[in-house]
Amino acid sequence: MKLRTSALMICAALSVAACTNPNRFGGGEAGADPFANGGANAGIAGSASDPSSPAYFQQSVGDRVLFAVDQSTLSPEGRSTLDGQAVWLLQNADFTAVIEGHADEQGTREYNLALGARRADAARAYLVAQGVQSSRLQVVSYGKERPIEICSEEACYAKNRRAVTVLAGGLSS
Repeated sequence: MKLRTSALMICAALSVAACTNPNRFGGGEAGADPFANGGANAGIAGSASDPSSPAYFQQSVGDRVLFAVDQSTLSPEGRSTLDGQAVWLLQNADFTAVIEGHADEQGTREYNLALGARRADAARAYLVAQGVQSSRLQVVSYGKERPIEICSEEACYAKNRRAVTVLAGGLSS
C-alpha cells in the first residue's frame, strides 16, 4: 500500500512540475501572448484573432448597439458599430445574421416586443443602406424577455436596450 501511495505522489509531483514550464507549447517568452502578431497561434481559424470569424466579429467589430429610453433611433456610436458590421458582412458574404431587438423591463410585454422590433428593424435598415443584402438579414424581437442585466437601476436598463447581430452560416469554409 505504501508503494502505491508513493508512486501516486511522485506522479502528482511530476504532473504539477510539468505545468509550470512556460515554454511547454513551443518557443517564446514566458507570459508572451500566443495570439500576438507573428505568434505561433496568430490567426487560428475561428479564433478572435481570425478577422473572418464570428468571434472576431463579436469582440473586435461589436455585435450590439444600444438605444436610449423608449427610442429606436440609432445613436452616432450605434451607427459606427453598424458601419463596422456592414464592412465585415460585405467581406464575409457566406454569413447571414439575425438581428435581435431587446428592451428593458419597464413597460408592458407588448410594448417592449414592439419596441424591440423597431430597434432590430432600425439596425437592419442601416445595414441594408450600407450595402448588405436584405436577404442575408432577419429580425426578431425578444422585448424584455432576455435581459443581460437584471436589476431595477438605470445602469442595468441601459444594457438591456439593445439590438444584437447574431451571425449564422460560414461553417463550410
